[in-house]
Amino acid sequence: MKQELIKTAKSTEEALALAAEELGVAVESLEYEVLEEAKKGFLGIGATPAKVKITYIFKPLEAARSFAETLIADMGLEATVTIHDDGNGEALLTISGEGAGSLIGHHGDTLDALQYLINLTANKKEADERKYTRITVDIENYREKRAETLKKLARHMADKVKRTGRNVVLEPMNAYERRIIHSEVQNIEGVSTNSVGAEGNRRVILFPEGVEKPTSVRFDRRGGNKGGRNKGRRGGRNDRQDRAERTNDAPAKEAAQEKREKPQQSEYTPRPRRTSDAPRPAPRKIEKAKDLDSYFARLKEFGSSINAQNEEDKK
Repeated sequence: MKQELIKTAKSTEEALALAAEELGVAVESLEYEVLEEAKKGFLGIGATPAKVKITYIFKPLEAARSFAETLIADMGLEATVTIHDDGNGEALLTISGEGAGSLIGHHGDTLDALQYLINLTANKKEADERKYTRITVDIENYREKRAETLKKLARHMADKVKRTGRNVVLEPMNAYERRIIHSEVQNIEGVSTNSVGAEGNRRVILFPEGVEKPTSVRFDRRGGNKGGRNKGRRGGRNDRQDRAERTNDAPAKEAAQEKREKPQQSEYTPRPRRTSDAPRPAPRKIEKAKDLDSYFARLKEFGSSINAQNEEDKK
């Protein structure tokens, strides 16, 4: 991440010192360009300060710390940012302090969003080609607690799969949490896992070993497997015929067979098409026409009385 400042001071050296203090870095690490040279003037009259453009390129962990501290300050939280670097492209950024728990969110949603933004800030490419630094953000040891919860969930659902022989679909999780589920189930014999769905709504499915791997999740609105319209319904025509065929009642079988072979007659009688020579049918009279006329007459009378009342009020 690159940051640019423009400082004015009595001299170029003083402007650089002010910028280094504001950024919290050494003066030697700054790049600068003098926009206006300082002028002393005559006896202090006509003196102008130096105007300097300062540029500093943050290292990944410095950029991450600066972004996190700025965000915490803007939110008015009293929290401290600490970074642990293992030197292998992995780092852990922890936030601790009063009110820091508000940055976790439901099931770590807010924490994951914060981690995403911090990684974007830290790994923004400028002039140099730095290697990617992966930063994990943790607040109040939430990551460890969540990992233990997910491991317990994986073991419990694996037992359910072994007991029922049916697949179990978990709620949508991010890649980090899905890896915890996969890793835990690998140690359980007789159960396998697979991730399905689009990113953002990707789930883990636990299923018995030896069956076909599930590749999608389909939900039925009625809470069961999707089937035909007549499946599970009683009293339908097909059910009555099937029951007759399963019995030894010969007359019932003959009646069912005759009903199947008899063509179904529609109750709807199509309206005959009118030819050009045929006379048009007389228009149907509107029922209760007198009632409608009296209703509109009363409505007109009511409107007239309102208008009359308004005229009197104006006088």
